[in-house]
Amino acid sequence: MKPTEQTTQQIERFINKIAQKFPENEDPSLLTDIHIIVSQDSGEMLAFDDDDVEITRCVVEQWIDNKDDDFYDQITNILRSILHYNSKIVDKFGILKPYSFVLENDDNENIAELYLADDETVILGGDLMEGLNQDLDDFLDNLIKESN
Repeated sequence: MKPTEQTTQQIERFINKIAQKFPENEDPSLLTDIHIIVSQDSGEMLAFDDDDVEITRCVVEQWIDNKDDDFYDQITNILRSILHYNSKIVDKFGILKPYSFVLENDDNENIAELYLADDETVILGGDLMEGLNQDLDDFLDNLIKESN
């Protein structure tokens, strides 16, 4: 699913509402995660703090009644991309670093870590280790062949 311009704008407004609740200051909040819950049925997206206190909410019209089996995989990529694009805002939240954006489903089950705000660490989306086992196996096979 490719996000529409309206979807991108809705998510960016959602991020800006969180930024308004946690403005950059010298005494940052002690929060470790911002939990984002997305309902596949209603298209509703909510943000909560560690104590399950609602920060903000919106409805993403493109996601209403979405029946795709890979819905959460698709929105994970969309949210990661938009959070990364808006990193100058996200990295300046008045929250003690490191803090994460975590995607959860309707049942509050962790789906994915979307973004980690930290001065020293960057997490990129996707499986960075994809194919690593095969590469290591090939390397070892070649090494054994060369030694024989």
